[in-house]
Amino acid sequence: MKNILRFTILAYVQMMISPALSAQERTAADSLRQNAVRVFIDCWHCDMDYIRREIPYVNYVRDVKEAQVYILRTTQSTGSGGTEYTFTYIGQEEFEGMNDTLVYHSNPDETSDQVREGTTKMLSMGLIRYVARTPLFREIEINHPRVSEETEVFDRWNYWVFEFEFDPELEMEESLKSSNWDNSINASMITHALKYEFSADMNFRRTKYDYEDSIYIRNRNSWRLENLLVFSISEHWSAGLRADLTSSTYRNLNSSLDIVPSVEYNIFPYSESTIRQLRLLYGIGYSYNNYIDTTIYNKTEEHLLEQSLDIAYQVQQKWGEINISLEASTYLHDFSKNRIELDSYIRIRILKGLSLSINGGIARINNQITLPKGDLSEAEILLELQELQTAYSIDGGIGFTYTFGSIYNNIVNPRFGNGNYY
Repeated sequence: MKNILRFTILAYVQMMISPALSAQERTAADSLRQNAVRVFIDCWHCDMDYIRREIPYVNYVRDVKEAQVYILRTTQSTGSGGTEYTFTYIGQEEFEGMNDTLVYHSNPDETSDQVREGTTKMLSMGLIRYVARTPLFREIEINHPRVSEETEVFDRWNYWVFEFEFDPELEMEESLKSSNWDNSINASMITHALKYEFSADMNFRRTKYDYEDSIYIRNRNSWRLENLLVFSISEHWSAGLRADLTSSTYRNLNSSLDIVPSVEYNIFPYSESTIRQLRLLYGIGYSYNNYIDTTIYNKTEEHLLEQSLDIAYQVQQKWGEINISLEASTYLHDFSKNRIELDSYIRIRILKGLSLSINGGIARINNQITLPKGDLSEAEILLELQELQTAYSIDGGIGFTYTFGSIYNNIVNPRFGNGNYY
């Protein structure tokens, strides 16, 4: 009886204390919401839980229209193999006109945790100018642990970066055995004035399967050497040369050589490439094809001239992002041998909490001059060992996202997993 009474009293006391603590917590939360800067972060593949923990002195809102500061994070690959992270700050409401841009560069050997730490520190630095204009500036401390000495950096590689990849895969079942070998070598040297990229890719795929007391062995092999040299002419113009050497059993190519001089014009300056691009790339060049089997046009080899035009439009703003590319090419000896392809990804914020995303592609294909003569076997079709004749290809999807409720989402609770990833 005494134990039951003791338990009842303790439970009653806990019930009386809990509302008081909750009220204090609510008061503190309301004070934070009233004084802290409201921030909307437009970021793909960000660890928002980590950001909320490391930067607790702002309010994270879920709608861009509720924010006092809109932050857009965009990325580009650097010549070293790392990534350039650009943070664009746009002030709204009382911070209208207070805009800024900060950049963080990661190294290719940094772990995801190191990148996450570095980008979050850069993100917080850009927020300080806004927080300094609120009462919460008293809670911010800026420390520098040690004095840095200026040192001259010597790059013994002179901007060259090399990468080797070896990726074997093996799959075994009772009636099916498959092995796949992917190997690649990449080298690049990138400066503001010059860009050179070299890659060598090799793929060897072997499939062995038992069917109706028979053993079938099929191989699909390919290799490709690519060279790209680009010269920067101005903020809008570039000129370059692409030279490729290819072999592919799938495309019926024993060997293929492409040499294509090209010129590119960007409507917007290249310095704005993280925010917007509209690039027009035109190339005209020479191709030599040596075929494994006689083609449907009775060719075992041929010399060709081909021209191509690529148009790419990319923009990332508060209202969403658009990525659209249009590629068209034709052989000069026969303009009916052509291909035109349109690919797109569009994400638009329609109104508060509602966004629309569309992705898709469509291609009109009339340039399959490498197709072998004769009928394909069932195995070649099912195992995709040979390219199939087609006049078009279509893919796509559409999605809507709608969220509603509290505009504040500062709370972090990782229990049972939360799906966030970097």
